[in-house]
Amino acid sequence: MSATQRPETAVPAAPGQPQHGPPPRRRRKKALAAAVVAVALAGAGVAVGLAGPFGDRARSGAGAASNGAATSVAAVTRQSLSSRTSVNGTLGYTGSYSVINQAQGIFTALPQEGRVVHQGQVLYRVNGDPVVLLYGREPVYRALSAGMSGADVRQLNHDLVALGYATGAQLDPSSDDFGTETTYALQKLQAHLGVEQTGTLPLGQAVFEPTAIRIAKVSAGLGTQAGTGTPVLQATSTARLVSIDLDAAEQSEVKMGDEVTITLPDGKTTPGRVSSIAKVATAASQSAAPTVAVQVTPLHPAATGSLDQAPVRVSITTATVRNALAVPVAALLALASGGYAVEEVTPRGVHHLVPVQLGMFDDDAGLVQVTGSGLAVGQRVVVPAS
Repeated sequence: MSATQRPETAVPAAPGQPQHGPPPRRRRKKALAAAVVAVALAGAGVAVGLAGPFGDRARSGAGAASNGAATSVAAVTRQSLSSRTSVNGTLGYTGSYSVINQAQGIFTALPQEGRVVHQGQVLYRVNGDPVVLLYGREPVYRALSAGMSGADVRQLNHDLVALGYATGAQLDPSSDDFGTETTYALQKLQAHLGVEQTGTLPLGQAVFEPTAIRIAKVSAGLGTQAGTGTPVLQATSTARLVSIDLDAAEQSEVKMGDEVTITLPDGKTTPGRVSSIAKVATAASQSAAPTVAVQVTPLHPAATGSLDQAPVRVSITTATVRNALAVPVAALLALASGGYAVEEVTPRGVHHLVPVQLGMFDDDAGLVQVTGSGLAVGQRVVVPAS
């Protein structure tokens, strides 16, 4: 038999005879893999019928006619295989914050969109005076001075220590009392900002947000009136996030902690992990299919660059099988009697068919898990020539 021939036991399927595929699979990715098998078989012009036992047949003198397709061989391996589902996502930032002004006057300096502002840095200016960013979840609603107490005082104490204007021994960062040490530390911050060192925090001199912020949109304008309650800007955190609207029918395929590969707009890839899955499906309209909100956290945020609301492709690893016996998907032969086989080539050049049962398809690797008594690691199987 030439390199393009199939074994003597291979005969064309009867016209109209159905070709049986693998058993129903839970994941649509595996259905896609089965389609790959069909394409590979069609390319090789193969339909196999079993006329007898899977005994060795010598290449010389076998007498089987060539199917006309060039072939090669590949080794049977044992390795980990993964099943994946691929979906569209949007790369952006977590969090959404509205910065509201409390100072009186005119906006004289505003940040540029895309700028990142950290604790202790000037966010914008009113009448030339700085408005500083501090960390905390309690919004500014009053001026702070000695003798006061509360959650807003506690976060001020915490920030003054975090910024190095007092030590933890001098000022308890968990204290909600505005004492002498708070006054001293606040005077040091005011000296750094270049404003009058009053030791009190006027309403509007600071903005509290939970974390460092990235300026997404500036709504105020230079030279416009800055009054109490005036929106200044919209911001996000600096943490990167990929948002996915997952088809509700695929929700069972994805779970918390699943590893993913994110393909960026420039074609580069970076790893991530599923960090949030909504419990309720929603639909954008009555005619739209319901989707489930899934969030993915990149494991190397710096690798994602600074693009915001950028389209990305996300490959989610939904299952993994380790130590699996694997062959190329293209090695599978659909049997006319049902099921699948591979064509093994012995070291002496003898070809014979080995029936196999199919397990997990790894589409990215082009491999499929197989089980059966006739195969072992290192054996060679016939595949279409590349």
